[in-house]
Amino acid sequence: MSNFTSVSTFLLLEFSEVRELQILYFFVFLALYFTAMVGNLLIIVAVALDHHLHTPMYFFLTNLAMMDIGIVSVIIPKSMTNSITNSTTISYSGCVAQVFFYVFFVASDVSFLIVMAHDRYVAICNPLQYETIMHRGACIQMAAIGWIISLLYSTLHTSGTFANTFCSNAVNQFFCEIPKLLKLSCSDFYLVEVGLLLLACNIGLGCFIFIIITYVQIFSAVLRIPSVHGQKKALSTCLPHLTVVSVLMFTGVFAYARPPTDASSDLDMVFSVTYTIIPPLLNPFIYSMRNKEIKTALWKFLEYGHSSQTLFKIL
Repeated sequence: MSNFTSVSTFLLLEFSEVRELQILYFFVFLALYFTAMVGNLLIIVAVALDHHLHTPMYFFLTNLAMMDIGIVSVIIPKSMTNSITNSTTISYSGCVAQVFFYVFFVASDVSFLIVMAHDRYVAICNPLQYETIMHRGACIQMAAIGWIISLLYSTLHTSGTFANTFCSNAVNQFFCEIPKLLKLSCSDFYLVEVGLLLLACNIGLGCFIFIIITYVQIFSAVLRIPSVHGQKKALSTCLPHLTVVSVLMFTGVFAYARPPTDASSDLDMVFSVTYTIIPPLLNPFIYSMRNKEIKTALWKFLEYGHSSQTLFKIL
């Protein structure tokens, strides 16, 4: 095989060779992207404008929404561009950037889910010490630590991936995914990144086990609450977060817990779309449906926007 180390572009997998279907996929991805962007932006705006939501839980929720916007923005626009222009190319630097930012946003997503689990644990299991433990400085510090760790993590994986010598530039995926890029490697250096990926999987599994153990303790504390109303109120702040964690975990398992294959298939594409787009798309709806405070803030924002529009027309 030829040495493609100095290649300036990679070739991504297209959803269809039929032009009409490419245009259809463009509009499908446009709808998914628009929905994910609007949903997460509404969460951010609602929290920012309503001072009642200026609490640790909603501070971390805002950060989670920003990470979700980052995830879909790294992948979907390029796929849309390729569909509408009937192209499959992505520049080498674009592929590097896609890997770096995708890993960074996903790692940040997981780190904030862990911090949010800790926040709920303190709020329910140690309510009298909540303001002391989860003060503003501590929240900013936890967020900063999550960003820094994610940045280092992303840098490590990006460096480990693109330090390889590539024998082909045809990526068997619709975006630059690390496992697919490693299959193009000609050297044994790819084993270093494989080792890092295995370590990352173990760390990710450890993170989810930590969240599960945390929620076992939370539910034990909830059952000790004497009133049914108190139990429902406590659970209402936990279930959206637990649902988001479950969606992320099951879509990841759904995509990767199957025998690897060298050949591409429509099922592979479905798996890829499921774990890259579905969690950021569903998260704002999950938090909005069972959260009265978010609903109230959103209604206030929409009513304010309607009032401002009416006033503008009058003027």
